[in-house]
Amino acid sequence: VQLQASGGGSVQAGESLRLSCRASGFSISNTHMAWYRQAPGKERERVARITNVGGTNYADSVKGRFTISRDNTVNTAYLQMNSLKPEDTAVYYCNFKGVLRTMDYWGQGTLVTVSS
Repeated sequence: VQLQASGGGSVQAGESLRLSCRASGFSISNTHMAWYRQAPGKERERVARITNVGGTNYADSVKGRFTISRDNTVNTAYLQMNSLKPEDTAVYYCNFKGVLRTMDYWGQGTLVTVSS
């Protein structure tokens, strides 16, 4: 099992980034997927979640700016991040949990840095 997260980088406030998390070794179709982030000195928090059937929810801090999606045909999930703010600076992690709770996989993290 491998999760390859990519798309992080350094941007200016107001710009956009798109994170991707490609899974291999298992099918994501029967999983719920979430993006988490951890800023320096802070606890990890869930940013967005998408269920196996496409239902989504977001942290209040990113509602209206971030969009989570998934493409089961390419075993990949995404996080489109628009109107980025300096407080979005963090390491972002992808996570897949089996709907029957038989699996719980984490990606290695990708760093997003937003400067003002």
